[in-house]
Amino acid sequence: MSCSSCGRPICPDCMTPTPVGMRCPECSRQKTKVRTAATIRRDPQLTYVLIALNFIAFVAMTAGGGGGLTSRGGGEVFTNGALFGPAVADGDWWRIVTAGFLHAGILHLAFNMYFLYFLGTLMEPEIGKLRFGIIYVVSLLGGSLGALLLSPNALTVGASGAVFGMMGAAIVGMRARGIDPMQSGLGMTLVLNLGITFLIPGISIGGHIGGLIAGGVVGYLMFEIADRRRSAMTPVLGACVALAIALAVGCIAVASSATQI
Repeated sequence: MSCSSCGRPICPDCMTPTPVGMRCPECSRQKTKVRTAATIRRDPQLTYVLIALNFIAFVAMTAGGGGGLTSRGGGEVFTNGALFGPAVADGDWWRIVTAGFLHAGILHLAFNMYFLYFLGTLMEPEIGKLRFGIIYVVSLLGGSLGALLLSPNALTVGASGAVFGMMGAAIVGMRARGIDPMQSGLGMTLVLNLGITFLIPGISIGGHIGGLIAGGVVGYLMFEIADRRRSAMTPVLGACVALAIALAVGCIAVASSATQI
């Protein structure tokens, strides 16, 4: 007799019957962990954290006298955290990040969090927390840069730049894997949201387009170059981090130049 696992010869006294054949003493002591689709697919924990941070920021903004349920207000959290070119130029550099966690009302928050949950559950289990987090941060900073380029003197808030960036990255990832984004529905979702961006007044066009471009670039680096072309992931992640730093520096430079003008 031979072991059905390793092929080593075994005597009748040592063999262990199993549903897949006879095993030797060594192989019979090894237990294979059963993995199902439910156990393989990870929970989008970072997505939940980001959604929680956005809700916490909205509650803090509302409690501080700003935001309310329908429109932006002049509360302390809002005025000190919203993206505003002259304030960024004066040293309030944190606004290029905090603005992405503030919202102008409950509908604004709900709309962005719905898409964040949808995209997070789609992407994070597939690419992991690190890459998902990098896409989110780079897209957020890209949205801030776009908003400062087109409307530096306007108060701008919302996670839309990050959400548009994730849509862009997801579409690039689908194409890299041979999936048609239009057939998946995500392509048409992006088209509809772009239409809303240009047709409805009061929406930050620069924030949406800037986030979309930044997310698309990161998606190309991660999914087209690193995954599809089997390049090393570490240099690609380094390039994405460098891009995030460049976008942050660009935000400050654009705000300063706009203020001088």
